[in-house]
Amino acid sequence: MLLALGLYAQSLSAQTFYRWAEFGAAAGATQYFGDLNDNYGFHYIRSNMGVFGRYHFNHYLALRLSANYTQVGYDDRYNKNEYQHLRNLSFRSNVVEATLQAEFNFFRFETGNLECQWTPYITVGVGGFYYNPYTFYKGDKYYLRSLGTEGQNFGDQYADRKYTNFAMCFPVGVGIKWWLLPGVNMGVEISDRLTNTDYLDDVSKTYVGANRFAPDPNALNAAYFIQDPSLISNPSEPLGREGKQRGTRATKDQYLMIQLHLSFQMKTYKCPTNQSYWRTQF
Repeated sequence: MLLALGLYAQSLSAQTFYRWAEFGAAAGATQYFGDLNDNYGFHYIRSNMGVFGRYHFNHYLALRLSANYTQVGYDDRYNKNEYQHLRNLSFRSNVVEATLQAEFNFFRFETGNLECQWTPYITVGVGGFYYNPYTFYKGDKYYLRSLGTEGQNFGDQYADRKYTNFAMCFPVGVGIKWWLLPGVNMGVEISDRLTNTDYLDDVSKTYVGANRFAPDPNALNAAYFIQDPSLISNPSEPLGREGKQRGTRATKDQYLMIQLHLSFQMKTYKCPTNQSYWRTQF
């Protein structure tokens, strides 16, 4: 469908007006959803920022390349569910992403034309991102992947739980854009990043048993308590018995981004056959 629209757009744009490009910056807020936030709470909202370039094929179709930085995280203490309170897991992660997104305008959008000043649009795309979940124990920061909290470090039995620090995301969203001045555009977009990983929060399947992380009496073994924090609050009856559910592997993790866009077009044109002809060059 995208290929067909792209070919149609190129054919149309070649006949009616010049194609154009614009560059801009974005800022907004991000919320994670996943095993620690399966009821779509908004208790850990963090800022995001980014830059982007947009190429317009015509007045209705554009392609955008973006790079963004944000942070995600959540704590079981935010949840109302008693089991999750006892589980007491938490995580934080910096996220650096790059995405390629198509934008489909509902109305004709043409900067400098008072009759085409704004439009809602939908966007879909694909991208990749870097993440590295961590948590804090007794004031110190620990990266969870290296601790192997779900058994990733315990041989072939848990080989399917190994993950890398890179994953794919699939942005799907809606927005609205408008021009302030010829060549100066603004927009607001909200888009959900569906991902192909269930380890953005380092939680997915079952406990592997605290005995695999048996603490050394002569050393601080943070992994023993981080893989099952209920050992801290209830050491006599810990929650994390081997094989017991730790996360929900039925769904992948995701994060939602809302952003305000400000962009500048390198050139703006309007078809010379129209009586209200604009031409602005930066």
